[in-house]
This record gives sequence, C-alpha cells and structure tokens, in this order.
Amino acid sequence: MKKQIVLTIFLGLLCIASYAQQALGGATNIISPEVNSNQTVTFRLLAPNATEVKVSGDWMPAEGWVPGSVNMTKGEGGIWTYTTSALPSDLYMYSFLVDGFKTTDPNNVYLIRDVASVTNVFIVGDGKADLYQVNNVPHGTVARRWYDSPGNNKKRRVTIYTPPNYENSNEKYPVLYLLHGMGGDEEAWIALGRTSQIMDNLIAQGKAKPMIVVMTNGNVAQEAAPGESSLGFYKPTMQLENTMDGKMEETFSDVIKFIESNYRVKADKANRAIAGLSMGGYHSLHISRYYPNTFDYVGLFSAAIMPSQTTSPAYADFDNTLQKQKDNGYKLYWIAIGKTDFLYKTVTEYREKLDKIGMKYQYRESEGGHTWTNWRDYLSEFVPLLFK
Repeated sequence: MKKQIVLTIFLGLLCIASYAQQALGGATNIISPEVNSNQTVTFRLLAPNATEVKVSGDWMPAEGWVPGSVNMTKGEGGIWTYTTSALPSDLYMYSFLVDGFKTTDPNNVYLIRDVASVTNVFIVGDGKADLYQVNNVPHGTVARRWYDSPGNNKKRRVTIYTPPNYENSNEKYPVLYLLHGMGGDEEAWIALGRTSQIMDNLIAQGKAKPMIVVMTNGNVAQEAAPGESSLGFYKPTMQLENTMDGKMEETFSDVIKFIESNYRVKADKANRAIAGLSMGGYHSLHISRYYPNTFDYVGLFSAAIMPSQTTSPAYADFDNTLQKQKDNGYKLYWIAIGKTDFLYKTVTEYREKLDKIGMKYQYRESEGGHTWTNWRDYLSEFVPLLFK
C-alpha cells in the first residue's frame, strides 16, 4: 500500500514537472530572440496556422507613432523566423503581428509596460547598452515608499534608488529627483530607463558620484502606478486629471520633505538636482524656477515646453522668476533634444529666451526623436556631470 502511495505521488510530481517544462518552453525548444555574436538578432515564433507573421521593433523606421514592421519567413514545423542586420548596442522593444493581431513573444519572458502597452525587450551589448546590463559590480537598493502628500490630500508612492553600501554607512548623499513623461509613473524610469543599472555601473566605473535617485509619480491624481494603489487593476491612460496644470509643481515640496526627513542626504542646493523627460522636463523646468534657490543642477530631456493652460501660481510671473533663478546662480542647466523630436521647435524657442537673458546652459542635440533610446543616453551623460 505504501509503495502504491509513493508511486502515485512520484507520478503526480513527474506530471507537474513535465507540465511546468511545457509551459516554460511552449512544448518546443524555441529561442527567441537570439542575439548573435555579430550583433544580428534572430526572432522565432511557432504559428503553423498563420498566413502572415511580422516582427515590429523600435529599431525600424517608424510609421507615424508606430514602429515599423517586417515580414518573417515560415519554415519547417510552422516556425517563422527573421534575422535583423547588425544592431547598434541598445535596449530594444518589439512585438509580433500574427495575421494582423499584435502579440508578445511567448518565448521571451522579459516584458516592460509603457503606459497601456506591454512589449518584449532585449539588449544588444558591446557598447552603450553595457550600462543597462546587470554587471558584476556593487549594487544599490531600489525601494518603493509611501509618503504623505498634504498638498494632494493623500498618501503617494515614490521609487527610490540608494547607492551601494548606503545601508552600511553613515555617509550623507546628494539627491537627483528624476521625473517621467506623460503616461508614465514612478515605475517608468526604473523599468524603461534602466536607472538602477545605469547608476550601479556609472558609480562602479568612477564616472558618477554615489547619489540617491528619487523617481516620483508626476500624475498627482494617482496614488501610485496602475495596479499598485487602492484603485486596483485598471487600464492605464495618458489622459489624467491635474496633468501639467501646476499641481505637481505646487506639491513637490512634499516629496523633498519626505526624502530629507527619512534619508541621509545633503540637504542644500549644491546637493540637489532635478531632471525629467518630456512632461517631466516641463515639470523640472517649472519646479526649479518655482523654487528658484533649491537646485544647482537642472536637466531638461526632450522637455515638453508649452504655454500654461491654467492659472496655477507655479506658472505665474514666468520671466521674472526665471530671471531670479538665473540671478541666484546654479552649476548646470542641461538641455537635450533629438533632431527629429516633435518638440524640437519649442525647445529651440526656449533656448532663444535663455540666450536673450544671458542664462547659461549646456546643449546636447542627438539623432532620433522622442524615444527612450535618447532618454537613457541623456541620463547616462547627465549623471556624471552632477555634484562636482
């Protein structure tokens, strides 16, 4: 009787293990994507009944706001394949189109959410993307913390990177406040921007000073990222209340107060930096001006510089407060934009305004447009300039 029970349990475990392996491999040992030694990348998808399969990726020329796509070739066993030309070192996002239906790669478990879209990712190394890898270096800590925001009458979540050895030292650190773009949240820079990997690697290489990086949620209507708050699971959207209406700027002091009350920081202007992409660049511009003697370092990455549509005090008296920011002095005002970015013209006009009042800045113009490829570059270049 005991032997029968043992045999039954053994067979049951064998079935479970077999099912788990099948779920993991999709019953076929398909590797996709496969980054080849010559930096080409091969994609594979088992779809024997499909009549057309395409791969769409952000390395292809865009079709409007949508990445381009290319046909895959059907081979033996119904496996469709496509191999790219050699790709520059970077982190890439892609998806499949099966008879017009967009889907993720079932053989690639590495996915990232960008607003309401989920796409697979892969990294081609041997270049700048080595900064995006988890390398064998000392690692910092990433924490999600909740803080009181009296200005928004709620508790809100923030993502915080502390540098290697923070927990084992008594040292005080400078702080970079890093803001996301429209549709993003406190997860955007840590996931799409690879912030913790970039920071670990730059610090290990001696190219950046150890610092705390605070990644806020710029949508003050939210407690936290979708699915991470009391609102539960809902479809993310870019159309949120209180977006770019001044409320983020007006209540940003709640974030600073929390950080400086709960972390070992150097709480002075010389040790505070603020930067952001797109909407976050807009917020960084106005926060640094609204609190004109608070930040010595400001970074505007593809900043969404546009006229205010509200009467918020954060946007009032723009020219005089910008002049006051200039007169108070700062160490770095850094502006970056892609040549084909749809915001290129407004950034150019803002630079002309700065030139007119003699407000010094560093300018970085890159190829490409409004993309995470550029924003990861900008972060990797901006961080080494801080707190010198």
